[in-house]
Amino acid sequence: MDAKGFLTPEEQQRIIACVRDVETRTSGEIVPVIVGESYQYPAAVALGSLVLGVAGALALCLGFGTEDMWMFLAAFLVCYLVFQVILRTVPVFRKPFLSRRAMAEEVNEAAITSFFLNGLHRTRDQTGIIIYVSVYERMVQVLADKGINDKVDPKVWQEVVDIVTRSMRERTPADGICQAVKRCGELITTHFPIKSDDTDELPNLIVDGKAKG
Repeated sequence: MDAKGFLTPEEQQRIIACVRDVETRTSGEIVPVIVGESYQYPAAVALGSLVLGVAGALALCLGFGTEDMWMFLAAFLVCYLVFQVILRTVPVFRKPFLSRRAMAEEVNEAAITSFFLNGLHRTRDQTGIIIYVSVYERMVQVLADKGINDKVDPKVWQEVVDIVTRSMRERTPADGICQAVKRCGELITTHFPIKSDDTDELPNLIVDGKAKG
């Protein structure tokens, strides 16, 4: 899944401008991170290949009117290998073999990893916030550093998650991400107003692991 196709270049620039604007009023560092997918789900690939391989082999044997076991096994092997390639290269075909719980676990783990890999734990006042958007799973995670979580109830981030996930359903993700950034700013500005010596410590948008802005 290509994260770059999720937002147009113009939408990316609009989000960057939105982050910059919000950060003129708070010392918090808000970083939207857009990834194509959080995990490749090899277990789903294996399960899907098995199920579809059996179905394909049965269909071939019925089509040829044979009940030969060796024919079935040969057909299954071919079908299994073909579906392995398809499920690896076309992620949408994995969806029927994935549970929402499995995807949520992987997105959560990937969001935590991204938080640290992108340096959100290294801001001066521990005020990093990641809005992690995983396109394939259609899921969002919002995580904040210790400085913010000491003063802001982590439960409030669900409101921000809901804003983005709703916009994804409505196919207006840029609008939703901008709204989410603004809402994060509203939630933290009272506790973390802008400082006279504040600097922009982190990228204002990261798409598929590449920094923007």
